[in-house]
Amino acid sequence: MSDTEWWKCEKEIARKAIKVAYGREQQAILEDIRKRISEVNDLAELWRFQEYLTEKRIEIGEKYDYRYSVLDFFFARLIWEGWLQEEELEGLADEKLDEIRRNTLFLKGGD
Repeated sequence: MSDTEWWKCEKEIARKAIKVAYGREQQAILEDIRKRISEVNDLAELWRFQEYLTEKRIEIGEKYDYRYSVLDFFFARLIWEGWLQEEELEGLADEKLDEIRRNTLFLKGGD
């Protein structure tokens, strides 16, 4: 956990980046849902689909419940998962970007 202070302009950059990543992930989930629902042929598949939706709702709710104290890891996760590009965080302080890069490398397994 980081105790780095986030300046007003950095908070704006962070909010914008989160909105972009959330929009991308939301769109991908909606596309996946459309595909999956079109393949439902019986009630058993429908119940599995309901479980999938519940799992996704919980996953997204937990993931996007962010706090400034963990944003460096949160952004690294979004980059690692492909929902955000590092360039979309341009304007953050160098030490924050460095920490995000280190966390991204950690998530990638230290490649």
